[in-house]
Amino acid sequence: MEMDGLPDSWSWVSLKDVLSEPLINGRSVKTMEGGFPVLRLTAIADGKIDLGESKEGAWSAEQAEPFLVWRGDFLLSRGNGSKRLVGRGGLVGNVGSPVAFPDTMIRVRLSSKLVSSSYFRLLWDSPVVRRQIEAKARTTAGIYKVNQAILEGVALPLPPLAEQRRIVEALEEQLSRLDAAEVNVRKVTRRIDVLLGRVTDFTADIAVGADEPAAPFPEEAGSIDGQLPRIPANWRWTRLGELADVVGGVTKDKKKQSDPDLPEVPYLRVANVQRGRLDLENVATIRVPPKKAEQLRLKVGDVLMNEGGDRDKLGRGWVWRGEVSDAIHQNHVFRARIRQGLLMPELLSWYANGAAKWFEENGKQSTNLASISLSKIKNLPVPVPPETEQGRIAERIEERLVQLRHARVAAERVLRQGGKLRNALLRKAFEGNLVPQDKADEPAAAVLARIAAERATQPKPKRTRKATAKMPIPRAAEATTPAPEPTPAPALAVQQEIEL
Repeated sequence: MEMDGLPDSWSWVSLKDVLSEPLINGRSVKTMEGGFPVLRLTAIADGKIDLGESKEGAWSAEQAEPFLVWRGDFLLSRGNGSKRLVGRGGLVGNVGSPVAFPDTMIRVRLSSKLVSSSYFRLLWDSPVVRRQIEAKARTTAGIYKVNQAILEGVALPLPPLAEQRRIVEALEEQLSRLDAAEVNVRKVTRRIDVLLGRVTDFTADIAVGADEPAAPFPEEAGSIDGQLPRIPANWRWTRLGELADVVGGVTKDKKKQSDPDLPEVPYLRVANVQRGRLDLENVATIRVPPKKAEQLRLKVGDVLMNEGGDRDKLGRGWVWRGEVSDAIHQNHVFRARIRQGLLMPELLSWYANGAAKWFEENGKQSTNLASISLSKIKNLPVPVPPETEQGRIAERIEERLVQLRHARVAAERVLRQGGKLRNALLRKAFEGNLVPQDKADEPAAAVLARIAAERATQPKPKRTRKATAKMPIPRAAEATTPAPEPTPAPALAVQQEIEL
């Protein structure tokens, strides 16, 4: 990365240069009821450590002592399935009861003479640091990992300590406004998502009062139907199995995949079948006998519904438009082919997508997956409007969906712009352009030189296991000392001109 462009009073340093103690990996420990508290990896969230996110580990207080966390410690994730999350960290706040950190984390202890922990937290989450970590993270079996050597070499822009405090105050003021705005926009997107589900419920606009004639409910079929809505007398209730031919898909056979004589065809998986849309960016292929490929070949107008996955995925899906030639579907995706045009495919799919409660009641939940059987899904009760009304109902729903989709796209655009502004603020701050420099501040280089000279005159500590296992009393006492009041920052506004 570029190592220039900083103010004269700043210096480039490595993480190793600003540590008060060497980096330490946590320890692997089994869970044991009544054991010593140890953090979970999920404790790292939004630049902070949630000390309540812990489990009980099978180790004694003496064994845990070298891995205890103190106020001001910074904990990093050693590995993650996402490159965007590996190496992310959080700052430890006030610690009540003792708690240790696990082998999935690395502990960082900073020299308070060189760097403010609050400044470090914001810097570590900035593009300046993230670019370096993501470039150097190693991947094994789909897991991105960082080690102590990678972390120690991360280059950090270091301003004078007093300026660090001014930067933190200015950033926190402006980022808090961004955070508040993003919270409001996310509330809007959640509301839009709720409305997207409601506008596709085509029974909502035709509520029939208790004193008005209504279509009879479907006959009992061994499923839990709950309270079905009353629909007009000229509509009718039916079961999915009476309305459409419903079949399961192909189960992948590893032996057949190595047979070059079998045709290879595209097939849709649960990930391809989303709620109200199909994600066809990544369509896998499978080798199947020609007869099976012919039986399961999708036709335009087929309704796809998920059979398994997370509980909220059951029944979700959309209509096949023939986007991929000769495609079939896997065993976790059901296909419903409506007979004789009895119901528009879009109406069936919209109704199934809104029947989450029915699928939850009639599905099964194993340890990790939810599923619903073919016989059960055939019992899904479906309202069928008269053929002459179906087109008008679909047109009305589409008009509402278009409006809501436009609103959601606009909200997502605002969130992206907020992310760009956040990164721009962080970049500006750590290039020395967010707050003015003060000539009275001691330059970072002078502090580094003085501390290096002090360290050179001190005898090297004996490297004994016993010494490293004990918690240094002076540091613990230091942790209880209140931090000095931050230097007042100049009045700044989020609206200042920043190049995105």
